[in-house]
Amino acid sequence: MNQLEHFLIRAEQVLTRLETLLPVAHPVPDWLAGYAFRWRKRGGSGYLQVVRHPSVITLDDLHHITDQKAQIAQNTQQFVQRRPANNVLLTGARGTGKSSLIKACLQQFAAQGLRLIEVDKADLADLPDIVDLVAERPERFIVFCDDLSFEEGEAGYKALKVALDGSIAAQSDNVLIYATSNRRHLLPEKMSDNSGYTHGDDGDLHPGETVEEKISLSERFGLWVSFYPFRQDDYLGIVAHWLQTFSCTAEQIAAARPEALRWALQRGSRSGRVAWQFARDYAGRLNGVVHE
Repeated sequence: MNQLEHFLIRAEQVLTRLETLLPVAHPVPDWLAGYAFRWRKRGGSGYLQVVRHPSVITLDDLHHITDQKAQIAQNTQQFVQRRPANNVLLTGARGTGKSSLIKACLQQFAAQGLRLIEVDKADLADLPDIVDLVAERPERFIVFCDDLSFEEGEAGYKALKVALDGSIAAQSDNVLIYATSNRRHLLPEKMSDNSGYTHGDDGDLHPGETVEEKISLSERFGLWVSFYPFRQDDYLGIVAHWLQTFSCTAEQIAAARPEALRWALQRGSRSGRVAWQFARDYAGRLNGVVHE
């Protein structure tokens, strides 16, 4: 091996080591490939990944949350029409349609320019990068944080708080944040928090610093929408709707009622999610049923 060949081998080894230190080059988002995206992390940096097969649930598929649908649809319509609109926090019982309602709004307004970006809680610190990435786009973007809750001291808590209302930079006009949570204030609430309350001279009860901090994040969402457990008849109505989508007959739907109630009892919940899961199981066991 001559001196030149030795030099080239050494140079190639050095370049290989340097490549491992350089940030990964991520592709530019293909905005025409879809209307739903996920924020992904690789090599220490993030990028938008198109969702090739987004949920096809519609507003008509969601039953017994009429008021909630009206509020979210109205706020989203204002947003896509470039009128003032609020960031939204959807809270309440599990399986009652919080996440499905956001996905259904995407289906409703995608043709009007609405786009959805799903962000995991662990990646909320990247919100400023996401906003910068889409700030000059003509579309309207909802940043979607599902099943959101924090433990005290988590970095994502502060990042979301700043993104909502605490940065020196104005919030981008084409971005809203929609989040779902089972916790109204997004943080665990403890009995010891009550020790910080004080009584004023007028007898009023005033929350302490701990409580004020725990409610400060949820207060930054302009619109709060609450969801509640379904009654038995509501649950059975949702079961019937989904069985109809699987082409079950009226007789088959009526025959499914006792089993649907047992299914809910076993899971300790009469939620829309439980109704959907039962319908899939029941319809799948019937002979000759057409499916999805």
